[in-house]
Amino acid sequence: MRAGLASLAFVSAVVGGWILLAPRSFFALPWVHLHLPYNEHLLLDYGAMNLAMAVLLVFALRRPALAVPALWVYLVHAAVHLVIHIRFAGHLPAAQSALLIGALAVLVVLPAALLVAQVVRRPAAR
Repeated sequence: MRAGLASLAFVSAVVGGWILLAPRSFFALPWVHLHLPYNEHLLLDYGAMNLAMAVLLVFALRRPALAVPALWVYLVHAAVHLVIHIRFAGHLPAAQSALLIGALAVLVVLPAALLVAQVVRRPAAR
């Protein structure tokens, strides 16, 4: 559980920090801009949200009672984010699209697996 929470916190912190420090370089990634106009405000909001997610996950590392709510928050974000990128997958070459969708799918499977592990581990708590 701790390794999973730490991994998700790390990813969120890196993405959030990168966007907040260098939004244009993040936007330049081919799977980010998708032929859309640059919107610094929207991108900075997304960076701030990722940084906030990292903070929540770090708190969940220190307070196990926060792990399940933090994982649900991350899972909802990751699942919707995956669907958005699936929708726009045709804008990328097939190999690049498959790699991106695979990476984003891992970020859905990991919190889902951690949530299942919590339910299996503590069935009496329900």
